[in-house]
Amino acid sequence: MEEEDPIEVLQRFRRDRRILLDFILSGTLIKKVIMPPGAVTLDDVDLDQVSVDYVLGCAKKGTLLELSEAIRDYHDNSGLPHVNITGSGDEFFLATNPETSGSPPKRAPPPVPVSTPSPMYAPSPVLSAVSMAESFNSTEDKEFDFTQEKELNSTQQRELTVDDIEDFEDDDDLEEVNSRRMSRRHPNDAADLVLKFPTFATGIIDDDLRETAYEVLLACAGASGGLIVPSKEKRKDKRSKLLRKLGRSKNENVLTQSQHAPGLVGLLETMRVQLEISEAMDIRTRQGLLNALIGKVGKRMDTLLVPLELLCCTARTEFSDKKTYIRWQKRQLNMLEEGLINHPAVGFGESGRKASELSILLAKIEESESLPPSTGELQRAECLRSLREIAIPLAERPARGDLTGEVCHWADGYHLNVRLYEKLLLSVFDMLDEGKLTEEVEEILELLKSTWRVLGITETMHYTCYAWVLFRQYAITTEQGMLRHAIEQLKKIPLKEQRGPQERLHLKSLHCKVEGEEGSRDLSFLQSFLLPIKRWADKQLGDYHLHFSEVPVMMEDVVSVAMLTRRLLSEEPEVAMHSVSVTDRDQIESYISLSIKNSFARILQAVDKTSTTYEHPLALLAEETKKLLRKDSTMFMPVLSKRHPQATIVSASLLHKLYGNKLKPFVDGAEHLTEDVASVFPAADSLEEYIISLIASACEEETAAIYCRKLIPYQIESISGTLVMRWVNSQLGRILGWVERAILQERWDPISPQQRHGSSIVEVYRIVEETVDQFFALQVPMRPSELNALLRGIDNTFQVYANRVIENLASKEDLVPPEPVLTRYKREAGIKAFVKKELFDPKLPDEKRSTEINVLTTATLCVQLNTLHYAISQLNKLEDSILERWSKKKPRESFLNKSIDGKSKSFTLKDTFDGSRKDINAAIDRICEFIGTKIIFWDLREPFIENLYKTSVSKSRLEALIEPLDMELNQLCDIIVEPLRDRIVTSLLQASLDGLLRVLLNGGPFRVFFPSDGKQLEEDLEVLKEFFISGGDGLPRGVVENQVARVRHVVKLHGYESRELTDDLRSGNASKLGAETETVIRILCHRSDSEASNFLKKQYKIPKSSA
Repeated sequence: MEEEDPIEVLQRFRRDRRILLDFILSGTLIKKVIMPPGAVTLDDVDLDQVSVDYVLGCAKKGTLLELSEAIRDYHDNSGLPHVNITGSGDEFFLATNPETSGSPPKRAPPPVPVSTPSPMYAPSPVLSAVSMAESFNSTEDKEFDFTQEKELNSTQQRELTVDDIEDFEDDDDLEEVNSRRMSRRHPNDAADLVLKFPTFATGIIDDDLRETAYEVLLACAGASGGLIVPSKEKRKDKRSKLLRKLGRSKNENVLTQSQHAPGLVGLLETMRVQLEISEAMDIRTRQGLLNALIGKVGKRMDTLLVPLELLCCTARTEFSDKKTYIRWQKRQLNMLEEGLINHPAVGFGESGRKASELSILLAKIEESESLPPSTGELQRAECLRSLREIAIPLAERPARGDLTGEVCHWADGYHLNVRLYEKLLLSVFDMLDEGKLTEEVEEILELLKSTWRVLGITETMHYTCYAWVLFRQYAITTEQGMLRHAIEQLKKIPLKEQRGPQERLHLKSLHCKVEGEEGSRDLSFLQSFLLPIKRWADKQLGDYHLHFSEVPVMMEDVVSVAMLTRRLLSEEPEVAMHSVSVTDRDQIESYISLSIKNSFARILQAVDKTSTTYEHPLALLAEETKKLLRKDSTMFMPVLSKRHPQATIVSASLLHKLYGNKLKPFVDGAEHLTEDVASVFPAADSLEEYIISLIASACEEETAAIYCRKLIPYQIESISGTLVMRWVNSQLGRILGWVERAILQERWDPISPQQRHGSSIVEVYRIVEETVDQFFALQVPMRPSELNALLRGIDNTFQVYANRVIENLASKEDLVPPEPVLTRYKREAGIKAFVKKELFDPKLPDEKRSTEINVLTTATLCVQLNTLHYAISQLNKLEDSILERWSKKKPRESFLNKSIDGKSKSFTLKDTFDGSRKDINAAIDRICEFIGTKIIFWDLREPFIENLYKTSVSKSRLEALIEPLDMELNQLCDIIVEPLRDRIVTSLLQASLDGLLRVLLNGGPFRVFFPSDGKQLEEDLEVLKEFFISGGDGLPRGVVENQVARVRHVVKLHGYESRELTDDLRSGNASKLGAETETVIRILCHRSDSEASNFLKKQYKIPKSSA
């Protein structure tokens, strides 16, 4: 809080001192009070001249109190510094000026005797209050010394307890008074609410203005015949009306109608009490004004030059002491000088010489008090006569825009007039509860209208002054009722076009020059009163987060005050030129900007002072900024949005910018996913997301998109995405390294009877899942592209794994023996057949390749199949887990994202691992095919490929192969997992049928078939079919039938006679037997009859075999 004006502090303490002294003297604390000469009641005594120490000494001793001695004691000690009288020798005050007393003494001071301090008691409220008031009163008419005040506050209070005082009956009342006094002593921050008026050259203070204002009020009341001089008979009750007020509870009424006289008399008595005017002064003023009208027939009292008439018509004997009279006379002279000379409403013209003479006369009147009584009285009387001759013409100068209907203003300086009117308006407040208006407020305001003619007040001026008084009272008390009353008065102030021409002319003439920080400035009437209000409101609203965080209900009313004063001031010529483009919305934006910046600065300071061991300052700043924005949007924006619909957007956008400025250096320097990045990025992204959501909620979608595009994005997702991408790439490289290592270490042994897959796939999944867990543990924001990169990498990992599993498999050509040269039966092969690819020399796989094939046992191949099946089955679980976790972490689809990439499409995990599935399934098919081919063409080559049906069908039937096939099949089923059983058995079936076709169609020169073998071949085929069906425990019958169909057709062709087969080939058209030409030729090559041999020789030049 800013320091109060020393003059105002001094005046307030002097007033409080008088109140408490009056209370002590009127109560039972003093047994008997002896009045000074010329005084009948306490109202006739100037309590400012009474020594508090003397009064308290009498109260403690229980002796009589002679006020004349108390007054003499006050004047005797007024020149000495205030000292404490607690009896302690440890403290003292200098009575000399250290700066003019020369150097300090060289020798050490004498030792201070140590004494046991007397017990301390809680100081009485009366003593502490009065002692404090006394210390300030001792500086009367001198410069206020703050050093002395500090010394006073540091000393111990004089010991006095309630037990020391008998018959103390008013303790509760005094506590009430004391609390109210303390509340006035520590008002709220109203230092900025100072009227923009020039200072008074004569040193007029508030007490002078208050007393003069009451004199003017009495003169105006006297014009309506309401002025009477009350009797001086003492009241039986020692407590005055003022003290009866102070003794009541603040919840009680001030004065009921039965407690004061009715009509104007009672209202004037209330005004006297409210303005804290003593009865003695009241009586003196009334008598003086009545005396002034003697001999002035037809003269109205409110046309008198009040200070001059009181000087002429008030005798010195009316005062209790000389000093009181001198001070009273000085005040009247100062008022004449301020009103007629220092600040005239119009120029002097020919009266310039009179004005200089007036100044001389005022000085002589003041000088007369220092002359001998006879000489002084003579000089004073002559000067007053001359003063009347000069002052009246000066006061009767016609003022421009005069609204009083007369040419006489008792004072010309308009700012002096309105300061007096301000003091009158202060009487509307309850003396105990300063945040409320007194019950007589309406009557008081009506009475004050009588002063308008004298003070030159118009309706506009009244509403302006009253609004000022109410608003300043609100600033002191923070009572919302005062603020609401002030708003009502501001609304009543008419705009320029609503004022009459005469009032406009009058207000135009009211201006004054004020010296300020910006130099001299000419201010109009409205500017003098409304500029302080507006600046105070602007200051409060410029940091509304600080001033209204506990009382947000006040904010709306203060905003109303700011807008009303802005509108009124905008009509003033000087302001209008500078505020053409300033609207209510511009003003609201200014408040938001200032308050947000102030609050953000406080947050920065708080974050700087906070220990951030576990959290980066920028992350903490983001959290605090988000709290500020949440509070702003819920508490203050509803108020500001009434005058600015986009207030929330302005606030959110500004905070976005302020935090962005602090964040940018950090973001620019982020190169890796460090702990700081993981702390700051999520907090910053969350703040930005909240800001965008606020903007979106404050307006329509299209408008929100426009505002969001105006924001400078933090680019957290983009930069974070780059960092995440680097991390993902490094992790994927690590995963591929683990895959290679796992494959090299794999021995293709089942982990357990229940887990019949290899250990390498478990290791691969472990490292993949760890990577996925780490990815989702990254709290930094990320886009779908980073996840997509991770998924592509994982997909590639399983593709690499599947390809590494099957890379050592031999090709089918290495397993299947070469087909023999196609020849006719019993003739050596010597010429090429019509199919060139069948005419090559038979070659066996090299020894190295044979070793590799033999290493891949059926058991090893089955473990590989189980491993690939485990890979593809766990892939679904991995995919579901990633989908679920991404849905929780899914980035926002905001206006900001849309503005950056309008074509962005929603990302889904559908078909994420299709590449892996395709490659793994292909690898499974490849191994299944390899297993079947290896069993038939490699493991069972001799009994199946080489010896089946050799020489004749009847000598080597298929039944002999069922047992070795059954052994191989059992070995497969023992190792292979259930889901792959049908696939591997189907591959074995296909390989068996391929082997059977190889025997039937390309059996070589040692196999010969007769049409009569067809039945046996069909039986063998049926045996093979039933073996794989296995009574329903094997493959489904339909599957087996479909596979056997291609062989069944060849077996059927073997049952035809050679002539039928050759005739079918000679026809040249589509085969009637439904067979391919090559198939029929191969069947004929295995016939031993001449018809077949001759046909093949003539038609296809096929040689006979050598067998």
